[in-house]
Amino acid sequence: MADGHAEARPWLAHYPNSVPTEIDIARLPTLAEMLSTAFREHADKPAFESFGKQLTYGEMEVQARAVAGWLQAQGLKKGDRVAIMMPNVMAYPAVLFGTLLGGFTVVNVNPLYTVRELTHQVNDSGASILFVLENFAAVVAEALPHTGLKKVVVASAGDLLGFKGKIISFVARHVKKVVPPYTIPGATPFGEVIRAGRHAGMRPVEITRDDIAFLQYTGGTTGVSKGATLSHANVAANVVQCDLWLGWALRKVPDNVMVTALPLYHIFALTCCCLFMMRMGACCLLIANPRDIPGFIKILKSTRFTLMSGVNTLYNALANHPEIRTVDFSQLRFSVSGGMATQSAVAKNWKTVTGCAIVEGYGLSETSPVVTINRPDLEEFSGTIGYPMPSTDVDLRDAEGKSVPPGQPGEICVRGPQVMVGYWQRPDETAKVMTPDGYFRTGDIAVMQEDGSFRIVDRLKDMILVSGFNVYPNEVEEVIAQHPGVLEVAVIGVPDPQSTEAVAAYIVKKDPDLSAEAVRAHCRDLLTAYKVPKIIHFRDSLPKTNVGKVLRRMLRDEPAA
Repeated sequence: MADGHAEARPWLAHYPNSVPTEIDIARLPTLAEMLSTAFREHADKPAFESFGKQLTYGEMEVQARAVAGWLQAQGLKKGDRVAIMMPNVMAYPAVLFGTLLGGFTVVNVNPLYTVRELTHQVNDSGASILFVLENFAAVVAEALPHTGLKKVVVASAGDLLGFKGKIISFVARHVKKVVPPYTIPGATPFGEVIRAGRHAGMRPVEITRDDIAFLQYTGGTTGVSKGATLSHANVAANVVQCDLWLGWALRKVPDNVMVTALPLYHIFALTCCCLFMMRMGACCLLIANPRDIPGFIKILKSTRFTLMSGVNTLYNALANHPEIRTVDFSQLRFSVSGGMATQSAVAKNWKTVTGCAIVEGYGLSETSPVVTINRPDLEEFSGTIGYPMPSTDVDLRDAEGKSVPPGQPGEICVRGPQVMVGYWQRPDETAKVMTPDGYFRTGDIAVMQEDGSFRIVDRLKDMILVSGFNVYPNEVEEVIAQHPGVLEVAVIGVPDPQSTEAVAAYIVKKDPDLSAEAVRAHCRDLLTAYKVPKIIHFRDSLPKTNVGKVLRRMLRDEPAA
């Protein structure tokens, strides 16, 4: 904590009895060691399931070592960057693990990126090889002349599943995107990588905790996308933290299956669904296209699962679908949410439908990602982001960098072994977010409760100034979302000559008869007058990232109505 607050860690009194307050950083494994241990200890257990097919830990190790062998045969040196541009298909973990085992650095790329975004990330990271699912290869083909890529590997949704002929087409259709025509001279089919890699074999490589495991680019919801440099120690520390905090509860159920709908290229799913599940010996049920809610529900109806991860918008979409009550949730023991604020109305609906409370956590790409999380034995949604993880200090600070007392809003500042090394080749940007005493400034505003848990207020940049009063969009969204006629809502500030800014709400209706006045009347009952939306727009949908975060920035950039 900041000076004068070194002992102010009230959250420690609320730790589960079996959870230590610190992790043993000196004994952290590298991610390569962690994976090798998982492959050895769980060789015969299912590691991943995709389109009804499973690969065991032992089978996945064979594929990963083949990818590593192929990468080494291309002349890559330890630390060279390898880009992966895939949704949740079976080839993704094989490439991910192979890259890490080979001592290279993973650069995760959103498959929905435009040519401009892809070009920026490839060139900024210095990636020399890119793996892409064929559905997105046309973008790569267009960007290729403007990048320093030396090789492109093209995978299909059926790779590693043993499917042939028509069944591959069946799988491709379920990804819900046709494959646009593309031409990439010299592109290598993923199957050839596996064949050649097995023949070449993987050479042993010495990997240290300080080696860079990931360049995890920030989501781009604000500003220019930057690469958070995450070492093996950063990410391994967060996996161990998650295991200590959650593992004691999750392991009470044997043979866990994590519904992995969030994309693995996103830091939340990468650490919490993939790497943590590998350490637990659990199976990841890969959902290639979670936006296809009817298809998603069909998978849930046909598969046993015990764990669920998601964001507010995903839980909301599932809970409001008419077919959701045909799903058997009797074995679901844990639902975790992060990535954006979880609304209490959504959490209540999810608990009603599934009988399982949502356990909310908080994190960022820069923190590998988990900073805080609620206890796993939570029985009712708390409305907070929980307690800091072991070996993690959280301090709330004002604009001058001074700690604020409990109950007062301040910027979340984090110090712990999971905090990034810095932004890739951006010492100036790193300096902006790191304090002199080693805390990472998140840009998020929160309040610490008496018990040491934290309640998110909002993003610092999203705060609305109405006649000198601060209005936090999360609070207004939370109230509007409680109206039974509202399906989704986003709130932003728009310029207003009378009050600096006005509160504007963008609403997707659940009730087609919902009116703007009904929304305002609801808000007037629960909000101070200056927080009530002055402007209300009804829309068919809200702009979101591929993870499901609502993009307030895109709403702000729209022309005034």
